Amino acid sequence: MELIQVSNLIVFVLIVGYVGLGWKFWTGFTRTNFTPSLLNRIALSVLWPALFIANQSYRRNFRKALKG
Repeated sequence: MELIQVSNLIVFVLIVGYVGLGWKFWTGFTRTNFTPSLLNRIALSVLWPALFIANQSYRRNFRKALKG
């Protein structure tokens, strides 16, 4: 029973982190070098974990967006 509670807590923390950092990126998007279009903003906000891991330029821009 405890294992289920711990795994639920981990899933909850991951979801909160994903949504929280995605929202922070969304609100700081204007500080990045990305083209300011709604589609671009949505895609880059939703896909941030994969892009953060795979792309150095995205990591720099992501950090700029979070420094608000």
